[in-house]
Amino acid sequence: MENQEELHEEERIKIVRTTSAFDCGGRCPLRFHVEDGKITRIETDDYEIKEEQLRACLRCRALRQYIYNPNRLKYPLKRDGPKGSGKFKRISWDEALTEVADKLKEVKEKYGNSSIFLATGGGYQAAFHDGMLSMMRLFTQFGGYSTHYGNISSEGAVYATQSMYKSPFVGNSREDLLNSKLIIMWGWDPARMISGTDTIFNLIKAKEKGIKIISIDPRYTDSAVILADQWIPIIPGTDVAMMTAMAYIIIKENLYDQSFLDKYTVGFDKFKAYVMGDEDGTPKTPEWAEKITSVPAQVITDLAKEYGKTKPAALMDCQGPARSAVGELYNRAAITLTAMTGNIGVHGGSAAGGLMGIPYGHMFFRAGIPPPERNPVEVGLKSVRGSLDLNLRFQARCHTNKIFDAILKGKDGGYPFDVKFAYFVNNNFLNQVGNVNKSVKAMKKLDYMVIADLWLTPTARYADIILPVSSIAERSDLTRPWPSGPYFTIANKAIEPLGECKSDIRIAEELADKLGVDEFVKYPDEDKALKFMLKMTADTRKEIKNYRKFKEDGIHRIKFEEPYVAFKKEIEDPDNNPLGTPSGKIEICSQRIADLNNPENPAIPKYMERWEGRYDPLSKKYPLQMLSPHPKSRIHSEMYLVEWLKEVDPHIAWINPIDADSRGIKDGDEILVFNDRGKLTIKAWLTERIIPGAISIFEGAWYDPDENGIDRGGCVNTLTKDAFSPGGASALKSCLVEMKKFEGGA
Repeated sequence: MENQEELHEEERIKIVRTTSAFDCGGRCPLRFHVEDGKITRIETDDYEIKEEQLRACLRCRALRQYIYNPNRLKYPLKRDGPKGSGKFKRISWDEALTEVADKLKEVKEKYGNSSIFLATGGGYQAAFHDGMLSMMRLFTQFGGYSTHYGNISSEGAVYATQSMYKSPFVGNSREDLLNSKLIIMWGWDPARMISGTDTIFNLIKAKEKGIKIISIDPRYTDSAVILADQWIPIIPGTDVAMMTAMAYIIIKENLYDQSFLDKYTVGFDKFKAYVMGDEDGTPKTPEWAEKITSVPAQVITDLAKEYGKTKPAALMDCQGPARSAVGELYNRAAITLTAMTGNIGVHGGSAAGGLMGIPYGHMFFRAGIPPPERNPVEVGLKSVRGSLDLNLRFQARCHTNKIFDAILKGKDGGYPFDVKFAYFVNNNFLNQVGNVNKSVKAMKKLDYMVIADLWLTPTARYADIILPVSSIAERSDLTRPWPSGPYFTIANKAIEPLGECKSDIRIAEELADKLGVDEFVKYPDEDKALKFMLKMTADTRKEIKNYRKFKEDGIHRIKFEEPYVAFKKEIEDPDNNPLGTPSGKIEICSQRIADLNNPENPAIPKYMERWEGRYDPLSKKYPLQMLSPHPKSRIHSEMYLVEWLKEVDPHIAWINPIDADSRGIKDGDEILVFNDRGKLTIKAWLTERIIPGAISIFEGAWYDPDENGIDRGGCVNTLTKDAFSPGGASALKSCLVEMKKFEGGA
């Protein structure tokens, strides 16, 4: 009788296989237990080969609290108070879309399509049939739109890999770490920043195997605690000084691979002249670097010798230090070290470059059923980066970290458009780009704004119309793993949309009807659309023969005879597999960069001091360097409202006791952190896990200003600068602040 009851219970519960779809570095296979149309339980991967299971982190395990959060938006809303007040009234979908369509037509007629601005990316939906691509398709067919360029997370790394490799796919399979004899985690904290679902597991296996792991970071990170044999603390923004000093020792001790450099690279002679001091009279010795980085010269020397002598070795740089005023130089210097030591294209090595992606799993990147024609507003325009372009950076665009400056200043401020209508989809940019208080001024000035989101985010508070969108549990789509893999994933719809929520593609289809865009292709049959996407790319055409099985499994794993290694075929057979650079080789010295004729953007990687670093004169007023790493409780600002995750990982500031003592701050005190751009409050956590002179506040907490303009939510971008490096990196890690104990008031 008991067995019959258990069988009956199993029949009532449907298991839906799906994946996460956030803008994190993982793509985790999930199993939703659905009973009576509601998700009752979430489990992770149950693959039969346990060693290859892709296990989800605490964020996916708390996903039910996200899907069913009482703060979810469920109905269209119209502003019913001053911008930013958060006052809205419920309206129907017909009213909302009619008003949006009428406003779009009006703006197009009065000001032209360039005054319509589409802001996309980085939020609730890292999937490809749905989401932002549907709006891009619609606005293109409506006559065009203005937009932005520059990925907030990785633009420095993109620039570095484009200039040196002409490919962003610079990573090896994570299991290839087990072939290494030395792993250097430089600014990399994969325990928090999930750079591949299988990353930590393979790093733990590497540690258990006895492979030495070194962490170089201003913080003693969670990853360093778990994995590292040695922690080398370093002053933020000085990484390139240490890298060039390592290069000095490697050259001096004749540990560099001259035959590799001769065969596979161009420009090493110019980099060598800089490092040895022939170019400027200053040899980049470890003693020179110690004065800049605070890393003892002997530590630099020992690491350089160890890295130069240990074959193979994996230098794993990351995107964190690259989100700075010197961002691309950090990744370019790391690539140069890997080339000098011949660690590119070999098992157990690393091509560096920060992105760490492999091509398998990235196949949906171009497969979002885009419009057949280019955005009319951008037709015929050249790139802002010449031959270093990815065909995405047109002169008609503004940089992502300048979106709100562009809205505020328009053509009078040198931008190519005056924004009259803005549509925000799949992002919380007011919270996530630099200088929030300036962004607020821009939002208040903006004529009309629409946002599609699950939440009343800080950005949504300034909208005229809010359109409630469905979560990944309420739609079907293709998702992609990055930066590791190799596997393809699909998100299967598990439940009906909550309230009146709609997917972005349904919103686009209904808005197309209102706008009279008859050529907008609709996909009422999701399976047919997803099958079409899978056929668009050679990898998926070759791999996925049975769509039904793919849907049932939720994942298609690719089996390799050996771990994937970036540029392996280019190194083994360079004559038949040249790189995409003009020389066909790794370009340590880039003529394309030299042709830009910008002294702030050197043709070879160099250590450069730029604004708001440790040695900026502004540091006398604001002596602390603020770091803003990824939290383990959120994906950027997504999941911020999940109380379970707040309890696990409270929002606190990491402060060295030396800095706290001199300011009378005790552990647990509420402090005021400030500079000329803003003020925020947060609780202090005194710890020797961060170097003196730095403060760490995790990004993504929601901006919440009080009546005095003090952000009580602890949003780091209240303090950061809306600027970017010469290579386009959003320079959110170059930020000087001061702090004091908060006594209340202004």
